[in-house]
Amino acid sequence: MNSNEFKQQVLSLSERIYPMVARMLGSAESAEDAVQDVMMKLWQERKKVTVHPNIPALVFRAARNHCIDRLRRNRLTLHSYDSALHDQQVSLSNNEAETNELNRLIKETLIELPEKQAEVLMLRDLDQLEFIEIAQLLDLKVENVRMLLSRARKKMGEKLTKIYNYEVREQKSTGG
Repeated sequence: MNSNEFKQQVLSLSERIYPMVARMLGSAESAEDAVQDVMMKLWQERKKVTVHPNIPALVFRAARNHCIDRLRRNRLTLHSYDSALHDQQVSLSNNEAETNELNRLIKETLIELPEKQAEVLMLRDLDQLEFIEIAQLLDLKVENVRMLLSRARKKMGEKLTKIYNYEVREQKSTGG
């Protein structure tokens, strides 16, 4: 694989893996470094990359594994939904406050999901990967990905409905 082929087949995927890497690592700077590290590693292993039957899946898996390794090295926890949420501002309007509260509830609920369900949900809804891409990335069948996503969304919906209904009852009982 020469440099032009590498640019077309591998390097062109760096923009697609960046959101996943940023979400997993929690910062733009770390994500940029990680994407660069992954691309350098793939360039060094370009003979193996050339013969791989599915180069995009290989790139996504290499990026994911690199992030997991980094997180393990740094002993960080994978509470990755934070990077997908907006930073809180000091003066918030009611709408912004409600949005931030909803984001907090979603984050808490997401953390409570089984790891595979949470990962599939984030890859599909935040990173907007296709089912086939998620299946290849996680070494699952497409049907399993669909099932995990369905279960994750159902659990998220049930939990958020329960929380919301509880808060509405509390507000009514306190007169708020």
